[in-house]
Amino acid sequence: MSAREANLLGNIHGGEIVKLADSTAGAVAQRHSGGPAVTAALDEMAFLAPVHVGDIVRTYAQVNWAGRSSMEIGVRVEAQPWDEPSREQLHVASAYFVFVAIDAEGRARDVPGVEPQSPDEVRRLHEAEIRRSHRLARRAEIEAARRES
Repeated sequence: MSAREANLLGNIHGGEIVKLADSTAGAVAQRHSGGPAVTAALDEMAFLAPVHVGDIVRTYAQVNWAGRSSMEIGVRVEAQPWDEPSREQLHVASAYFVFVAIDAEGRARDVPGVEPQSPDEVRRLHEAEIRRSHRLARRAEIEAARRES
């Protein structure tokens, strides 16, 4: 990544990493759903280590869960110094995005389900279901509090 995306410490701005993760998640969501999909929520973004100017950044993403029209996409971000090709990639950030597949009029459309094959995919699906239930419970609690106000 370049210096124009850096903060005063020489690290890449977190927002640039979020943007990169969102773009990767969007590509995975569109491939899974077979058409346009838009970001509905960023459920969680954890920054684990700084990304420095010049680092080579790689992103990996997968569909963890899919409902009727929405999907949770998990993203892993790794970095490696450009001048140390033998150095192991460092896990620098992780995120969970919620995407909704849309049709030409911008309305939600159905997406294929997720059928986990490996123990890791089963774990990801279960954890995504937990995050979804927390999102829905939080929203319901906030809406109830607003009605009481």
